[in-house]
Amino acid sequence: MTTTFLGAAGVRNIGIMAHIDAGKTTTAERILFYTGVSHRIGEVHHGAAALDFLKQERERGITIGSAATTFHWSVDGADHTVNLIDTPGHVDFMIEVERCLRVLDGAVTVFDGVAGVEPQSETVWRQADRYRVPRVCFVNKLDRAGADLARCTGMIADRLGAVPLVLQLPIGAEAGFAGVVDLVGFRAHVWTDEAYEVTRVPDDLADEARAWRARLVDTIAEHDDPFLEQCLEGEPTHEQIHAAIRRLTIRRDDVTVTPVLCGSAFKNKGVQPLLDAIVRYLPSPLDAGGGAGDVSDEAPLAALVFKITSDRHLGRLAYVRVYSGRLESGAAVLNSVKGRRERIGKVYRVHAAERREIGAAGAGDIVAVMGLKQTTTGETLCAEAHPVVLESMDVPEPVIEVAIEPRSSADTDRLGAAVRRLAEEDPSFRVRADAETGQTVIGGMGELHLEILVDRMKEEFGVEAAVGRPRVAYRETIRRPVADVEYLHRKQTGGRGQYAKVKISVEPIADGYEFVNRVTGGRVPKEFVPSVDAGCQEAMGAGVLAGHELTGVRVTLLDGDFHVTDSSEAAFRTAAAHAFAAAVRRAAPVLLEPVMSVEVTTPEEHMGAVIGDLNARRGRVEGTGERGGARVVRALVPLAETFGYVGDLRGMTSGRAVFAMEFDSYAEVPAHIAAGLV
Repeated sequence: MTTTFLGAAGVRNIGIMAHIDAGKTTTAERILFYTGVSHRIGEVHHGAAALDFLKQERERGITIGSAATTFHWSVDGADHTVNLIDTPGHVDFMIEVERCLRVLDGAVTVFDGVAGVEPQSETVWRQADRYRVPRVCFVNKLDRAGADLARCTGMIADRLGAVPLVLQLPIGAEAGFAGVVDLVGFRAHVWTDEAYEVTRVPDDLADEARAWRARLVDTIAEHDDPFLEQCLEGEPTHEQIHAAIRRLTIRRDDVTVTPVLCGSAFKNKGVQPLLDAIVRYLPSPLDAGGGAGDVSDEAPLAALVFKITSDRHLGRLAYVRVYSGRLESGAAVLNSVKGRRERIGKVYRVHAAERREIGAAGAGDIVAVMGLKQTTTGETLCAEAHPVVLESMDVPEPVIEVAIEPRSSADTDRLGAAVRRLAEEDPSFRVRADAETGQTVIGGMGELHLEILVDRMKEEFGVEAAVGRPRVAYRETIRRPVADVEYLHRKQTGGRGQYAKVKISVEPIADGYEFVNRVTGGRVPKEFVPSVDAGCQEAMGAGVLAGHELTGVRVTLLDGDFHVTDSSEAAFRTAAAHAFAAAVRRAAPVLLEPVMSVEVTTPEEHMGAVIGDLNARRGRVEGTGERGGARVVRALVPLAETFGYVGDLRGMTSGRAVFAMEFDSYAEVPAHIAAGLV
């Protein structure tokens, strides 16, 4: 057979995302094996997965950092290049999923065939919705007791609000799972070891398969008018069905239509048809666009840096998605966010921890680049003559902190270098100095996140340090508006004096910080208005109750005054910070705490104890349900009450219950608890 090469049309940039333990990395490892990238199958539980290359990943059997690789797969005689990123499933590392989704054109969402749609499944699905990333679903682990494709498909519709297109039915169940029925081609794929054969649909499944195929055709026709017209003319062909599924999958509107396939990655069943679906249905860079205009090598360069890492041998590496143009080794480019010129060093094709040098990368490529000294995550690289800024990504605020104290002066120096490097790699990792104790305080998305970071400080940077107990990253906000707060900053020294007067108002908003300038007539010169904004933002960093960061405040600059010789940017920044603090004190400031969404799966007999314990932790039970013969309790619980929960839950249920937890929102701390914290 002649192989056709398709250029950018034959490229797929995809990610694999899932709830932890749904089999995401196992699926990725099977993909690498069947596409010839790996010559043996790496098992997660043996610490041998190629894509889990960090020491901490191999020890714990979880994915911590996103890993990239490239492989080829041919469908209908056409060769396709697939850039694959395996993302973490644990909620503590959601920034990895966030920044990968920003640069991917499509994704495979893996579901546990027993558990169905789990909390983290919902989180990554919503992230993909935000970036309008088309998806193919793979219902995994159909060889396990309690696996149910129909129930999982129903959960995709009910919980995720998607329209599932079921393309396969399982042949056999649980330990007897042997293969799948392809509903488009109406044929059976039956696996023996690592190979499969295509046969006729088993007689005992024929009627059920015809009913599911009719439902598939009806669903496609309901959402795709060209296909409906083809159906009215007669029985649609396989090619027409494939084309319609592709149109619906890559269509970016308010209705997410997603193909659903099934199998058991661990038992090597269902992976090859999944690869076919990735190529057939997920978009190429030409379909996806990406906001960079002309997706071609001839267009001006537009590329997004989505990850910074440190390699022991190569040093600082930037992972880059090229949307248009060519990224060439040695070329000068513009960082349009910072307005700085950068020079591209070497360009690498990546397979997990391995790098292969290439001369250049074209439109649609995902590569690693050396030599970028000033560029960080979320910034755009472009042609100097054609500046463009691509949309960046959302970075979550830390919800938990620990104090870390170096054991020696040498460790102090190493700690400084370590936190700088790690903060550059991980935007959700924050570092600050505690004003009262002088300690270094590191913040992150959960206990595991900080534990891994501390472990990396010791392993990679040789930092020996004492680590305090985890503590909650509280926030402060205001509850009522306050207007006409004035502050005059006047200071006379031996030389030039300082003079600035501002009048502001503050009011509560849902989240974040906003600044509005309502000054007219030059009472505050235009060049000093940004300094007022900067002074207020600085003051947002330390609230008036307990010094925690403020959120949910809109500041309006109403009036002010200046002196021709003594006014300066520094003076207005100082005046604004004092006015802001005075306004916040009068605006009913309150303390906020992070609240977590907790889902506990427990045997029926322990349900009363689980609910009682959640209530005792100031939790609010949102609902209960049933899944796979067990009971499920969903609740909102303050993070401060969840420390040590895993051990307590294990004790009260004899180790039979499991739970998943993710950040939900910030809520006001009850007055009696806030008083103690303040």
